[in-house]
Amino acid sequence: LEIRKAGRIGVDKTVKLLEKLDIRCDGNHVKYIFKENDIHKNGKITIEEFRAIYRNFAYRREVVQIFNAYSSNRKILSEQNLIKFLKQEQYVKTSKSIASEIIQKYEPIEEVKKQHQMTIEGFLRYMNSNDCLLFKKDCTHVYQDMTRPLSDYFISSSHNTYLISGQLIGPSDLWGYASALVKGCRCLEIDCWDGSQNEPVVYHGHTLTSKILFKTVIQVINKYAFMASDYPVVLSLENHCSPQQQEIMASNLQSILGDTLLSDVLEEFPNELPSPEALKFKILIKNKKIGTIEETIGRLGSDKHGQIVECEEEEEDDDDEDAEEDSKGHINMIKESKEKEMEEKSSLMRNLISYSKKKKIRKIKIALELSDLVIYTKSEKFKGFHHAQLYQKFNENNSIGELHARKLSKQKAREFISHTNNFITRIYPKATRTDSSNYIPQEFWNVGCQMVALNFQTPGLPMDLQNGKFLDNGGCGYLLKPEILRNPKLNFSPNEFKGYNPTTLSIRLISGFQLPPTSKNDPLVQIEIYGIPDDQTKQQTHVVRKNAFAPRWNETFTFTIHAPEMALVRFVAENQSTIGSNEFLGQYTLPLLCMDKGYRTIPLFSKTGDNLDPASLFAYVWYHE
Repeated sequence: LEIRKAGRIGVDKTVKLLEKLDIRCDGNHVKYIFKENDIHKNGKITIEEFRAIYRNFAYRREVVQIFNAYSSNRKILSEQNLIKFLKQEQYVKTSKSIASEIIQKYEPIEEVKKQHQMTIEGFLRYMNSNDCLLFKKDCTHVYQDMTRPLSDYFISSSHNTYLISGQLIGPSDLWGYASALVKGCRCLEIDCWDGSQNEPVVYHGHTLTSKILFKTVIQVINKYAFMASDYPVVLSLENHCSPQQQEIMASNLQSILGDTLLSDVLEEFPNELPSPEALKFKILIKNKKIGTIEETIGRLGSDKHGQIVECEEEEEDDDDEDAEEDSKGHINMIKESKEKEMEEKSSLMRNLISYSKKKKIRKIKIALELSDLVIYTKSEKFKGFHHAQLYQKFNENNSIGELHARKLSKQKAREFISHTNNFITRIYPKATRTDSSNYIPQEFWNVGCQMVALNFQTPGLPMDLQNGKFLDNGGCGYLLKPEILRNPKLNFSPNEFKGYNPTTLSIRLISGFQLPPTSKNDPLVQIEIYGIPDDQTKQQTHVVRKNAFAPRWNETFTFTIHAPEMALVRFVAENQSTIGSNEFLGQYTLPLLCMDKGYRTIPLFSKTGDNLDPASLFAYVWYHE
């Protein structure tokens, strides 16, 4: 009607009309298709030319072909044939009522709806809807058992949460905390140092990063803590403050967080780690602690002001292992060269060195007021698996540097898994990652490490894996570890594992739609598998030349997955480059077992995690669970 009134319309009006008709479209692609259909090349189109543009966006050829295959006359899809499609192609345990609901929801023509039938318009709407996304609907809410001990869960964790760029210079920012919490992060790191006017500050010590007040950080955490998830938040304190300012920290935590701060033992869990369910809407403090939980309970209600306890801690004279302070101090070229030198030494030399290491003793002063706020998450120096087995208490957790953890995961994987069965273990990036780069977290998830801390501010593959993994279980930030990581009787090792019944994953990558346009528009797609070493692989489509609007690949890829419960699948759309690496267009990562079967739409996200809608891929997925 609008076109008839105006006679002809331009490209801007075309975009608005498509949006009015519920067609999701990218303006750049509309301009391209508009130009193709503008017969007179005067920047105006007729109603017939608009219809041609509409068909380009709405009538995707591959979806029309599916409709025609199940429609008896290529015009109408009966309810019976819709049921047949849902059972045979979408693996939906369907019934007449489910098919009827789909027709009622998506069919736009009332007369057809009353006949319990569907037109191509209705079928297209259904296939483009959230009901046909790759990610299983069941995984979009909390569905896992949340009543097991905290150590049985992967916990979304951030490293140096206050930084929004590099580790040496640049700003410390409150947005780092708000942003991480909104993304479902449940373990935040706070580097605390003495500040002026008796106010503790947060920054990366001995660097040029800016400072923010500790109390302001806690206020922001208090505001955003439970926006994305009801489950507990752990504040990992990297505490460099004097006892006097530690008391200020304790006061800030209590006054700002109030009842959400867990400062006492839960009655049901005196001698074991509580569950995420039992700790809902609670904030836990992870820090050094003096004495036992029983001693803390005995001091409840007493005046601890001014009470300071001095303790001694062993630290190895080593560059990358065990003490997180080693990764937090002044970073210099001497240290970097020493690490390289260490890497070049033979395994024999490493063994000789390990016997000759001299122990350093350092004295730490801890304010009792802060110490007593630590209940179930006491930071304890990692002294080896055997020592932990003999002496470590249920409420003590370890932080292990990336390099040391990698060595342990390769040489002592089963012992590592046994350790993470009992104790929460946090992994943090090595010192030389001054640009805030990240390691691949999968290798540490493979041995059951609960808190695999990443620099959330740095986009790239590691954060794609992090975001993809924690989409599961409603994005609540807690994922129940698979049984192979929780049951010692299974004697699992990711390095020597062959599943009893490996899963065959088949993906027919059919097409793309409205991919981000580039100067060349030569798209291809890589499908990558991340999991145990035997499962890690990738395959790639051919290149479609000069078509980012609706490229068609129609290629089938088959993967054999030995540990499907550990596997992540990553789809990466790229633009082929003849010089250098390909240009990134978009990606989507998710756990294999969160993939729905059948014909599915795969949304694409930018490097920074923004949804690139309407850009998407279309695939047929099958695997046996």
